[in-house]
Amino acid sequence: MELINKKAQFEYYIEATYNAGIVLSGTEIKSIRAGKVNFNDSFCSFHLHELFVKNLHIAEYAFGTYTNHSPLQERKLLLTKRELKKLSSKMNEKGFTIVPTKIFFNEKGMAKLEIGLGRGKKQFDKRNVIKERESDRDLKRKYGI
Repeated sequence: MELINKKAQFEYYIEATYNAGIVLSGTEIKSIRAGKVNFNDSFCSFHLHELFVKNLHIAEYAFGTYTNHSPLQERKLLLTKRELKKLSSKMNEKGFTIVPTKIFFNEKGMAKLEIGLGRGKKQFDKRNVIKERESDRDLKRKYGI
């Protein structure tokens, strides 16, 4: 099961992607398995040489009790030192940001977060993407491709 952040693909040019482990509690993993994740306005930032994802909304587990988690808490990402250094040096450049692009489960059943190093698109780039998408949709409707 994969949950994809379509808004990140629309808002940013994704130049590099990394698969990161994510530190979760039991009720968080159950909510992810149920597909209760919202990527809106989520981003990654560094704090004391560690990478955290912020504003990633994982809904509270319906059957959780007092052990339920906070939906918008910061969650630590697990990457190698080499990857962290590379990302932090790119973050210091102007225009780069780190955004989560998808959440998936690997073959061992562990939840992973794919993060992308993105450069923001300009408004005219976004309009061109919308035009291309609409023209493709019209061609498919007209010719049944």
